[in-house]
Amino acid sequence: MAQSLSKMILHVVFSTKGREKTITSVIRPRLHGYLAQVGRDMGCDVHIVGGVADHVHLAVDFPRTITVADFLKKIKGTSSIWMKEQGKEFSTFAWQAGYGVFSVSASHKKKLKEYIANQEEHHRELSFEDEYRQFLKRYEIEVDERYLWD
Repeated sequence: MAQSLSKMILHVVFSTKGREKTITSVIRPRLHGYLAQVGRDMGCDVHIVGGVADHVHLAVDFPRTITVADFLKKIKGTSSIWMKEQGKEFSTFAWQAGYGVFSVSASHKKKLKEYIANQEEHHRELSFEDEYRQFLKRYEIEVDERYLWD
């Protein structure tokens, strides 16, 4: 082929270290905007960023020019530094070491965006841990929970 083409829609999920509820409602919109901008600067089409006090979700059209690991290293690293610069109340802010990345078909992108937009409502009844376990089960990923949480 004369061209290299791809279409990868990813659902990215990661939590604060220890699921600390440090992403306050005041800083949340700014953090989400920052995460979206870092993703866009890396060549991703970031459709939406959402989440609650202890984790974030991103819906991303992912380019073929970067790796998932490089994307997560950059977005988590720079946003952790950014958070610490936002005030002394964020001086100990950190993301968990790991992350979840799940592929999504184009036909499910709208549903994913709606899901991410409604995180506040969704998490009134479901913890991050239980939500993440559901993703792992849906995507048939087997894990040893002794090593899942940090």
